Amino acid sequence: MSNYVLDTSALLAYIENEEGANEVEVLLLEGFDEKHTLYVSIVSLIEVYYISSREQSLAIAMDRLEQINNLPVINETISNDIINVIGNIKATCTMSFADCCIAGLAIQKAAILVHKDPEFEQVPHLQQHKLTYK
Repeated sequence: MSNYVLDTSALLAYIENEEGANEVEVLLLEGFDEKHTLYVSIVSLIEVYYISSREQSLAIAMDRLEQINNLPVINETISNDIINVIGNIKATCTMSFADCCIAGLAIQKAAILVHKDPEFEQVPHLQQHKLTYK
C-alpha cells in the first residue's frame, strides 16, 4: 500500500477532465479498493474553491468541494507536527506558501505527491508522480 497526496492541479485535472485525469482516476479507484491511502491538504480544498469560484461560479465551487468529499481521500489540516516541515520548505525553496503546505504534507506522510506543477521539482526528498505539465 502506498500513500499519495493529490495536489490542487491533480484534483482539477480530474474534475475538469484535463490531461492526466485518467492517471488520477486510477489512483482514486485504487483508493476506493483500499490499495492506497490518498490525502488532500486543506490548502488544496481552499484553492479548488477559490479557483472554481473565480473562473466559473460559486455554485460550481461548492459542487466541486462536495465532489471531492465523496472521493476516497483524507482531508488533512495544518497541524503542529507539520509546521517545521512546511517552514523548512518555505525557507529553502522559491515557491508559494500553498505549494509548501502541500509538499510538506507529502513529506510528513511519506507520500508520493501527484501534481502538474514544475515548482515542486525544487523540493529535495519529495517523492513525485508528475502528470503532464500544462
